[in-house]
Amino acid sequence: MISMERIACTWVLLLSVFYGALAFADEGGDPRDPWEGLNRAIFAFNDTADLYLLQPVARGYKKVTPTFVDQSLANVFNNIGEVQNIGNDILQGEGLDALTSTGRFVINTTVGVLGIFDVAGAIGLKRDSEDFGQTLAVWGVGNGPFIMLPLLGPSTLRDGVGLGVDSYTAITREIDPERAQYGMTLLDLLQVRASLLGSEDLVSGDKYTFFKDVYLQRRDFLINDGKLEDDFGDEDFESFDF
Repeated sequence: MISMERIACTWVLLLSVFYGALAFADEGGDPRDPWEGLNRAIFAFNDTADLYLLQPVARGYKKVTPTFVDQSLANVFNNIGEVQNIGNDILQGEGLDALTSTGRFVINTTVGVLGIFDVAGAIGLKRDSEDFGQTLAVWGVGNGPFIMLPLLGPSTLRDGVGLGVDSYTAITREIDPERAQYGMTLLDLLQVRASLLGSEDLVSGDKYTFFKDVYLQRRDFLINDGKLEDDFGDEDFESFDF
């Protein structure tokens, strides 16, 4: 059976190739978004799926899940993500950050009981968020055109390829039986979506343009290690299915 991570990786790479085939198309308007018409159509699909599926399920999850359990799940998934952070910190030449991420993973996996408790954060080891899209940016790869991925949300051509690499190398691919991988992936998505309930109130003006600008600003903020002004908090917006 094909794993969910491989499906996601293949899906992202195929879409990236498809968008890449249009690389010289120019529909005018925002130069960052040359395929705005197609992107808006995909955004409308994602928005409908979110409105009628993800939001109701996330509200139900939030209603029945105690705050402690919800935070514990977030901590566990953040701890799993430290492995990705370590790898990308090394690839970016950030030795100190790699040591910090390693320390967080070791402390939270042991003292923090498999990541349920963020003990490392409590003693001052701040969590960093790194992915292969950021690594490609550090290597000098440009954003490329903005793209809206079906169900996966906003991205760029570079970050779409990075997402595929991160999905293929995720440690959750080693979970057995395979159906547990699906359960972990869906639970992660649900927990993230539930944590963002209420963020719709921040939307102003055209919804598509707002989310595009939020995503691109957030990515610049992360790539530059927080050296740019960021008005959207500490949530990983790239994980949110807009």
